[in-house]
Amino acid sequence: MKRVLVATGGGDCPGLNAVIRAVVKRAEQESDWEVIGSIESFNGILREPTEIRVLDEKAVAGIHVQGGTIIGSTNKGGPFAWPIKNKDGSWEYVDRSDEMIRKLQYLGVEAVISVGGDGSQRISQELFEKGLNIIGVPKTIDNDLLATDFTFGFQSAVQVATEAVDKLVTTAASHNRVLVLEVMGRNAGWIALHAAIGGGAEVCLIPEIPYDLNKVLEKLKSRYSKGKGNAIVVVSEGAIPKGGFVTTKESSEVGYKNIRLGGIAHKLTYDLKEAGFEADMRETVLGHLQRGGIPVAYDRILASQFGVKAFEMVLKGEFGKMVAYRHPDIIAVPLSEAVDRPNYVNPDCALVRTARGLGISFGD
Repeated sequence: MKRVLVATGGGDCPGLNAVIRAVVKRAEQESDWEVIGSIESFNGILREPTEIRVLDEKAVAGIHVQGGTIIGSTNKGGPFAWPIKNKDGSWEYVDRSDEMIRKLQYLGVEAVISVGGDGSQRISQELFEKGLNIIGVPKTIDNDLLATDFTFGFQSAVQVATEAVDKLVTTAASHNRVLVLEVMGRNAGWIALHAAIGGGAEVCLIPEIPYDLNKVLEKLKSRYSKGKGNAIVVVSEGAIPKGGFVTTKESSEVGYKNIRLGGIAHKLTYDLKEAGFEADMRETVLGHLQRGGIPVAYDRILASQFGVKAFEMVLKGEFGKMVAYRHPDIIAVPLSEAVDRPNYVNPDCALVRTARGLGISFGD
């Protein structure tokens, strides 16, 4: 019996379970393959005792409608930076990649399907360069992988953000307020841009277009007459004022190496008040609500396509590649191409022009 291992890494996102199910459903059609899952990405292989789970049709029945991942995920540690606590309480990070590859060989794993975003696929590329038979599946709510038209999880996150705008519109109108909605996306403004258009916001601030506070102030003032009015501002967590810096928070989590973004909504309302804006303002930070819950149909379908394609790539021996969606096809692209550069919003793209045509201000 041949074994393929599935690992889900990075932040959780709607559609992960649909990928797992699709891999298993496709593998069940081959008589000589077994699917196993590593608990919390590659941590399950690196831990002692090893934490893996057999994935068969019973294990994955009906999970495509569930959020999260039944095998867990993590964005801490990993095979190239495993955290070890020293006697003095300090931490160091060691490379355990060779050890992990040997353990996979011992377990009879002939191929690995790694489901994750930019960071996870960089690890996949490094492991491939070390000789591991690995295939990547793109996952991120941020939609910031350039090699694919869309990543699954993105549309579900946009739906949550857009519904939040819909709800904020009514309370903003009831109280003559400006309501600022902070959404995820890290350095990519895709979620904010889609939610602003879909929900009908007046202002959309994204990392790719640094904003001028005076321009934002001008747009908001235009929404008020004799003290009455309202407006919705959608701001990406990575938005940057002109000449300023991204708003971040320090993280004390061991093994977490990403910059922790957040706080731009509070900064924006504070700066607007300091600039003399008199209307009431409130902030809503959507946070991890965008990651959880039932995936929308689009993400279930895309994730299922990715899972089936990933296993078929295993059968063909197309290792060192990542599944990608290039409308209307599901294709394989080199991992090196997938992580070469991120997919950011082009300030002159059609979607930005649409937003401007609707009167949405980017603060520029």
